[in-house]
Amino acid sequence: MDFIIFFVAMAALIYGADFIIKESERIALHFNISHFVIGATLVAFGTSLPEMAASMIASYHGKSDLAVANVIGSVSFNITLVLGIVFFIAKKMNPKRDLFAKDSAWILMPVIIFLLMSYDGVITRVEGFLFLFMMLAYIIFLFSSAKEDLEVDEDLAKERFNWFKTVALLSVGFILTIGGANFVVESGSSIARMFGISEWIIGLFLISLGTSLPELVVSLVAIKKGNADLSIGNIIGSNVANFSMVIGGASLLSPLSVSLKDNAFDVSIMVAASLALLLILANKLYNKAGAVFLLMILALFVNNAISTL
Repeated sequence: MDFIIFFVAMAALIYGADFIIKESERIALHFNISHFVIGATLVAFGTSLPEMAASMIASYHGKSDLAVANVIGSVSFNITLVLGIVFFIAKKMNPKRDLFAKDSAWILMPVIIFLLMSYDGVITRVEGFLFLFMMLAYIIFLFSSAKEDLEVDEDLAKERFNWFKTVALLSVGFILTIGGANFVVESGSSIARMFGISEWIIGLFLISLGTSLPELVVSLVAIKKGNADLSIGNIIGSNVANFSMVIGGASLLSPLSVSLKDNAFDVSIMVAASLALLLILANKLYNKAGAVFLLMILALFVNNAISTL
């Protein structure tokens, strides 16, 4: 029964996030916001809602391992799995924005701040507030640096905008996401106990992989439409949101215990994936070479998890 609840709840999480993503993008495009900013803010926040809901519910129930592992796993999967697949199948990617020059700091800085805050074994409520301020700084940076990327969607501008429909669908999305997250955490914990698997592994793989599916879907759709900026912006923004809003929000509910020593390999994979993405952006390896690089890191990640079962 726990398996059925887990997969139904995960579906609710993903469908709820899909409602939020679509309606958020519609609002943004209606007001002529650039594709990169849409991807890095509204779409990124929408695709990060499953992680946020799952980690906050886990924190509320005192399950720090599950809450933190969800974020570490999601960041690692977003880069290695999502971008690995995107780079592998994309025929040609030419982002209009200079991603390395403008956005590289936001790939590495959240990781460094997370490591520093976790060094003493706990992320406190005060540190949670600091994470949330990082999100505010990121939003200010995006809107101040992306003016030259502004694009006008003339077709959407002519379309009659229905606020009632948009707000209704956003509300449905939030209900599905938050409700689904609660059942995902509870059923996931039950599955872990049933098989003697740690909550860290459940959060690292089952939950984080499932909550990374919205990022994968959005990025693949964006690439199919030839929109590389939204695809990559979605991942960068999602990872910033994972650290700032997800870890920050979860730690406000209850301080999070973090053991960098006990989970050194998984944390190292997250750091390696972030550094790999920096190298890819610096050398513009938006192709199969960059994909193989990321998928190799993913293989190491999965192999280590299987060996610990």
